[in-house]
Amino acid sequence: QVQLVESGGGLVQAGGSLTLSCAASGQSLSGYAMAWFRQGPGKQREFVAGTSRNGGSLYYSDSVRGRFTISRNNARNSAYLQMNSLRPEDTAVYLCAAGRGVITSRIRVADAYDWWGQGTQVTVSS
Repeated sequence: QVQLVESGGGLVQAGGSLTLSCAASGQSLSGYAMAWFRQGPGKQREFVAGTSRNGGSLYYSDSVRGRFTISRNNARNSAYLQMNSLRPEDTAVYLCAAGRGVITSRIRVADAYDWWGQGTQVTVSS
């Protein structure tokens, strides 16, 4: 089993920045693709950003590309999401996910991931 715990969410004004962290325990993350998804009020869960097992390949949704940066530190068993130029529409619960054997074509698909954190709330005020 892998346990994922997100942190770093909060309330920020539009244009501000936050960095989310995802700490894993139970197994090494080095064998897992990692991703961040988000779910806004009344909305479906949507892909935000993802990274391959070694962090060599990064993937972003069109809505966050150029503003958000995903990274990982396998030695610390952690993943991160640096969020800049935040907008009110970025308000959501942000969830960290880990998946073993996630192929490139499914990196943006929630069902491809095996383990999920509980999420951390990000609220962006206008």
